[in-house]
Amino acid sequence: MAWLIIKRVLNMIPILLGVSLITFLSVRLLPVDPAEAYLRLSKIPITSEALASVRTELGLDRPLYVQYVNWLSGAFRLDFGSSYISKKPVWDEMMGYLPATLQLTFSSIVLAFVISLPIGILSALYKDRLFDHFSRTLSFVGAATPSFCLGFLLIYVFSLKLGFFPISGKDGLLHLVLPSLTLALASVAVYTRMLRGSTLDELHRPYVLYARARGIKERLVIGKHVLKNAVTPLITTMGMHIGHKLSGSIIVENVFAWPGMGRYFVNALFGRDYPVILCYVLLVTTIIIICNLLIDIFHMAVDPRVRRKGAH
Repeated sequence: MAWLIIKRVLNMIPILLGVSLITFLSVRLLPVDPAEAYLRLSKIPITSEALASVRTELGLDRPLYVQYVNWLSGAFRLDFGSSYISKKPVWDEMMGYLPATLQLTFSSIVLAFVISLPIGILSALYKDRLFDHFSRTLSFVGAATPSFCLGFLLIYVFSLKLGFFPISGKDGLLHLVLPSLTLALASVAVYTRMLRGSTLDELHRPYVLYARARGIKERLVIGKHVLKNAVTPLITTMGMHIGHKLSGSIIVENVFAWPGMGRYFVNALFGRDYPVILCYVLLVTTIIIICNLLIDIFHMAVDPRVRRKGAH
């Protein structure tokens, strides 16, 4: 198992290199000159002399491959340069915003799991009955509603009308509820349908028939055997949805004024703050790959078939 984990870690290297190269070239090939963006954000008059000076300072006068190698070597040292807007080191600022984004992302995943688990199980147990139809309809509506519309709706109902939760900001658990719920509801439909389908499949397995024939209580059959096997594919999907949650947090953070990387990234996009953009993309990609690695490790730990398959 240790060798399989090492192989997965080694496979991360070419992926990160490819993402870094594509991102770097995409930013460099934009029509806006980074030197011009730097001068504009620094409120310095844009002249030919100033542009030449900034290009030399930022290394933009060198060949493109040299710029990439220099940036990549700095990234290995966690040195992504300084923000054009704040003039502070990008990595330090990103680390200041990262905890809030991770808190929002993982709390939304946990919340989506907690909501989907009983709904998916009950939908399978009461297949084609009223609860099943109602839960599926509600899930479809939640999946079809854009995050920003859902966020504003929750703010209007639970903050402005009922006063249960704060409107925006980050100052305690109450501030976390509405943003997490907004981000979670988009995944509830997927998780519910997947859990419903996997539960129905498990209910028709021979081991369920044998357990019932032995007189084991239905509650134990569902809770101890069926649920354990039905949840495994859901956990895999949750791990793969980390990237979706991180990208969705950009919208949610701006709706609720949540001080995370999403708001920081949007400000960088509008300001053409290229060091921040490059750092954000590479950092999010790394987080997604690490989460997928952890999911692989989880599968190898609980399913011997995965270990045997990976060994060949």
